[in-house]
Amino acid sequence: MSTNSLKWAYLIVLAIIWGSSFILIKKGLLGLTPVQLGAIRIIFTSFFLFIFGFKRVKSIKLKEWKWVILTGLLGTFFPAFLFAFAETEIDSSIASILNSLVPLNTIMLGFFVFNVKSSKRQVVGVFIGLLGAILLVLNGASINPDQNYLYVAFVIIATFMYAASLNILKRYLQHVNALTIAVGNFAVIVLPAIIILLCSGFFKMEVLSAPTLKPALFYMVLLSLFGTAIAKVMFNKLVHISTPVFASSVAYLMPIVAVFWGILDNERFSFLQAIATLIILIGVYLAHKRK
Repeated sequence: MSTNSLKWAYLIVLAIIWGSSFILIKKGLLGLTPVQLGAIRIIFTSFFLFIFGFKRVKSIKLKEWKWVILTGLLGTFFPAFLFAFAETEIDSSIASILNSLVPLNTIMLGFFVFNVKSSKRQVVGVFIGLLGAILLVLNGASINPDQNYLYVAFVIIATFMYAASLNILKRYLQHVNALTIAVGNFAVIVLPAIIILLCSGFFKMEVLSAPTLKPALFYMVLLSLFGTAIAKVMFNKLVHISTPVFASSVAYLMPIVAVFWGILDNERFSFLQAIATLIILIGVYLAHKRK
């Protein structure tokens, strides 16, 4: 398979996996607090990654560790908690839609902080995709007036963190194996996650005996194995073989999958939101159309 075909394959698979992650977070919150969910997600993912690649930590050079630590915190640790808190008040599909800000933030941070140039077509495509995302959010707010949209701030903060992590990966860790980066990330953040879980009240008898705990942990196993461990390695590989802007455009396709799951879970979705989704796809096409 050519590199061009491979990067599109990665993009589509990641969109399916990460688009499904939002409904798994929503289901996990039925038996866990946001703090417990974020910590367990990181701990479970660390377990899966360490089985296959813990020895790779030794290959990370001393000068690379600061970037591995930064990408671990910005690309995984803090967003795991931020999205969990956000979904206590907003629909899973809306959280995914807001995640579409990642490509715009990637271009902004790339230009202003990392001195990464973007073409006019990329900029136009990103802004068209962003317009579609804004329409989705505005219409979602109108049909869900009971939801606290102040919580969208958690998602917006997370998108800036993802964008920063993307640019760091491309600029400073381009030469490092994708699995090695992922294992290094979780080697850094697993201990703080364990401490947070111990302090969260998770091990109290009333929590461990709750009937909602087992289903919530099952959803966390799925989220950790596919939505974080496997997807993290695939995404690092995608950044290596493409550009930060292309890799971040997975955020445009994820809402389509997330909205599908949301509808199945009785979340409301209007015709105008369907039009906005089409606008997002047009933005993706323009941003990555070959000259």
